[in-house]
Amino acid sequence: MMMNNLTNSLLNNNLNLTLTLIPGLPDDLAALILSFLPYSHHSRVRSVSKLWNYFFTSKTLISFRRNHLHCSQLSHVICIFPDDPTFSSPCVFDPYNLAWCHLPPMPCNPHVYGLCNFTTVFHDSCVYVLGGSLFDTQSYPLDRPSLSSAGFRFDFRTNSWESICPMISARGSFACAVVPNSNRIIAAGGGSRHTMFAAAGSRMSSVEMYDIGMNEWIALDGLPRFRAGCVGFMVGNEGSGGDKEFWVMGGYGESRTVLGVFPVDEYYSDAVVMELKNGVVWKWRELDDMWEEGERRKLGRIAVIDDDNGGFPGVFMLDKSDIFRYDRASNRWKKETSIPRKLTDESSVGFVALNGELHVMGYESDGDTTEKHKSRQKRSASLFLQIYHPQSMIWRTLITKPPFLQPLDFKTAVMCTVRL
Repeated sequence: MMMNNLTNSLLNNNLNLTLTLIPGLPDDLAALILSFLPYSHHSRVRSVSKLWNYFFTSKTLISFRRNHLHCSQLSHVICIFPDDPTFSSPCVFDPYNLAWCHLPPMPCNPHVYGLCNFTTVFHDSCVYVLGGSLFDTQSYPLDRPSLSSAGFRFDFRTNSWESICPMISARGSFACAVVPNSNRIIAAGGGSRHTMFAAAGSRMSSVEMYDIGMNEWIALDGLPRFRAGCVGFMVGNEGSGGDKEFWVMGGYGESRTVLGVFPVDEYYSDAVVMELKNGVVWKWRELDDMWEEGERRKLGRIAVIDDDNGGFPGVFMLDKSDIFRYDRASNRWKKETSIPRKLTDESSVGFVALNGELHVMGYESDGDTTEKHKSRQKRSASLFLQIYHPQSMIWRTLITKPPFLQPLDFKTAVMCTVRL
């Protein structure tokens, strides 16, 4: 199938059909060999020849890899959005090959800017960018952020962006997850806060589901209470009888003021769960607090390692320099490990789960003496990764240099894991 498409492309471009992908090998075998190249290297090898360029830009290459390669042989990469994706191009980072690959910027609306607090999820060779908070030059007052209901999808097969149906309710900083073995995405809660403002902004409790095939959003029962800044993940798949659960943890709702002037968020220490039985959405149920009062102020960064058998996934939280694992039976967070080496800014740390491992990303602390100032600035472009394998309980480290002009700010950067 793929070679037929490649042949048609060659005919349309008047290329010599006597050429082969790898001299001396049948094209079917050569295509299989070349498909083992990691996705992050595809853009580099396109310049080898016109034939390789057509091969590595073929719309069916990603599908070919999925059909012929084992899951472990696919490229497990991290898609990083360092800033507003309409102005700053997102990048794909392959930690196993220490390779970076730029993606084209998202379509731009000339009337809006400063998009942040959007959510990204990956499904079926596509990354979805949903909602967020931004500034609109057509709204008043100009210095007040607005919510976005827009949705965009980047298709790795065509290397292009396209817009999708906007959400029913504009939102940012919300919980979002892809329903396993289906073409549906759930979005819950959210608010209007922008990263330029430390507090204020609205909160919401509405929930909706996106049907990818129908390209439409469907309203669901709302959360029990307003909740923004929360995280969401799915539990279960078709192998567990078709029953699934959508978990929403943490976030903030009500706020109070200090001295009657400074707004302070009231963070939640509980979770809520929506049951989906045989495709039918049931009511929400509430769980008790996941930690005692005074134990911590709010939920840390969350990373989820899916269970291959459809059971409860491994849910991990990074709280400063410690990693905790959520114990479902006791509804408590239990300490798993601590990162081996401290980072410069513990509030600006990336935390993602990739291929069964936890990746802690940041910039290493090297002291604050004046003599080291210049060398510290020079090294600031290098990203330090500490990778933990929960099953073997072993740490390893990597150092890479991102292709960005400024160090990544993980307080505002948005990431999602991708499998190609």
